[in-house]
Amino acid sequence: MSVIRSVVEGLGSYLPERVLKNAELAQKVDTSDDWIVQRTGIRERHIAAEGELTSDLAVHAAERALADAGRTVADIDLIVVATTTPDDTFPSTAVTVQRKLGMTHGAAFDIQAVCSGFIYGLSTADAMIRAGVARRVLLIGAETFSRLLDWNDRSTCVLFGDGAAAVVLAGEAQPGTREDRGVLTTHLRSDGRHREKLYVDGGPSSSERVGKVHMEGREVFRHAVGMITDVVEDAYRVTGYSSDDIDWFVPHQANVRIIDGSAQKLGIAEAKVVKTVDRHGNTSAASIPLALDVAVKDGRIARGDLILLDAMGGGFTWGSALVRW
Repeated sequence: MSVIRSVVEGLGSYLPERVLKNAELAQKVDTSDDWIVQRTGIRERHIAAEGELTSDLAVHAAERALADAGRTVADIDLIVVATTTPDDTFPSTAVTVQRKLGMTHGAAFDIQAVCSGFIYGLSTADAMIRAGVARRVLLIGAETFSRLLDWNDRSTCVLFGDGAAAVVLAGEAQPGTREDRGVLTTHLRSDGRHREKLYVDGGPSSSERVGKVHMEGREVFRHAVGMITDVVEDAYRVTGYSSDDIDWFVPHQANVRIIDGSAQKLGIAEAKVVKTVDRHGNTSAASIPLALDVAVKDGRIARGDLILLDAMGGGFTWGSALVRW
């Protein structure tokens, strides 16, 4: 019996022009290029220009994804933007993106799951497509995370960057086997008891202001490597796949030690792991689609490959997805 799968039709990304290298950061805080690279794997990150908004980054990425898919906004039924750094308290950044793209039909909304945002958005878009609510979804991960940083705090300011990436997802009839193209399964988790380990101390209800990032780095590392196991095992259980079957592992790009630790725990060979954290830093909800775009454009990810995605973010939230390209 055939089923509807959410297939990736197009992919696009955008990075702000300004590149902030470790050496420049070392002139502002007590750090060095060697210290940052050794502990995080990050060498540089992109920083949005003054007046360059999250929606601006999202629109650039969306236009490139639409062009890659050979589609226009007339073909899109729904826009979902995963972001922690919206332009405004309201309306949603997705609605702003909708306006800037000239789209006057359909619907648009944001998803806030911090670094897990793209996985949460992918799961939501897939559910909407499979339910027949939307035929084609524009899913965007976009962040101007640099605006949440305390640039005097070397434990956080070296980690994050800005950027956006988007995918066009379309419903296609597939045979209904694990060999289908598209999103095969997604699994989401959260545990609010860990809020104090990674959070921003600000918001309309609590402080009437935008705060800064606070993080317990060692605790985040410990939980990040441990928590991804359950959602990946759930994906394997549902599909019958194992780590041996994975062609490419595209995790959230937070820290190279977390990426390597996760791959080792899952039994995935290093040669199958896509890493872009050295060039992008942690771009939160944008990191997975940015890494996907790099690996597709350079030819590593090809049609028919089985891709494992996973992420963990503040909250804590975490999730996984298995996608056949």
